[in-house]
Amino acid sequence: MDTFVLQTHNLSHHFSGNRPVLKDISLQVPQGAIYGFLGPNGAGKTTTLRLVLGLLSVQEGSISILGQDLKQHREAVLRQVGSLIEQPSLYGHLTAKENLEVYRRIYDVPKNRIAEVLQQVGLENTGSKKAKQFSLGMKQRLSIGVALLHQPKFLILDEPTNGLDPNGIIETRLLIQQLNREEGVTILVSSHILAEVEKMATHMGIIHQGALLFQGTLRDLQAMKQKQAFVQLETSDNETALNLLQAFAPQRHNGHLLLPFTSRGDVAAANRLLVQGGIDVYHLEQRHNDLEQMFIDLTNEAK
Repeated sequence: MDTFVLQTHNLSHHFSGNRPVLKDISLQVPQGAIYGFLGPNGAGKTTTLRLVLGLLSVQEGSISILGQDLKQHREAVLRQVGSLIEQPSLYGHLTAKENLEVYRRIYDVPKNRIAEVLQQVGLENTGSKKAKQFSLGMKQRLSIGVALLHQPKFLILDEPTNGLDPNGIIETRLLIQQLNREEGVTILVSSHILAEVEKMATHMGIIHQGALLFQGTLRDLQAMKQKQAFVQLETSDNETALNLLQAFAPQRHNGHLLLPFTSRGDVAAANRLLVQGGIDVYHLEQRHNDLEQMFIDLTNEAK
């Protein structure tokens, strides 16, 4: 049975008027997971994370972190949580080490944590370089370093790759995976970019217009993708082929024909039917909907 680092139960929230920003959000983040919290901008991701971190008051529902109710044990719970929400908060005129020293005093942790954290986030060789001279990726890693100073068991990162160049995205992704693998930190990463989340997440929740549309392992989501396989055909006469293949429920798509994939036998039967009908088959390929398309389908279904 899974142990959950974060559980929300029927979390709902509104800012003004009657339109809810969140509707009965029940997240379950397993211990040891990298949980990808995915949704388009404005879906409710940051509002959910602000509630989880106690930055907004809970209006409806409940939140449990590391087995403790957030409302009853707020201070004790949040001591074990690190976070980076929206923009990094750094002092541009200070070095990486000096920035960490400011927060070290706030967190009241040993001085040797600074060297350890700089090593963790790959900034041990920045020396006297000021934070304002850092690339955006370096600033992001330093901000994650601040969140790691007190050795949290649970790390929450809101859009950590937003605005980064490709190198910065790769560096941040590898850091997240390293922290999870080597330090055992459970990490929740919010993002609106499915392809990026897919590369690092073990579990995923998809939110759209304040509602949770999917929650499960990446394997669960990929299994859904597997069920949406189809066969793509290119023939010498697609119109005639369309009529010949009516029993297979064909569709037109970008100059090709698509058939739902049911079995290898059905693919062979469809091909044989075309050849017997005098149609040349130039290309036949089994395809799967990618996760990006699945995300689009899920959100469209929710409209």
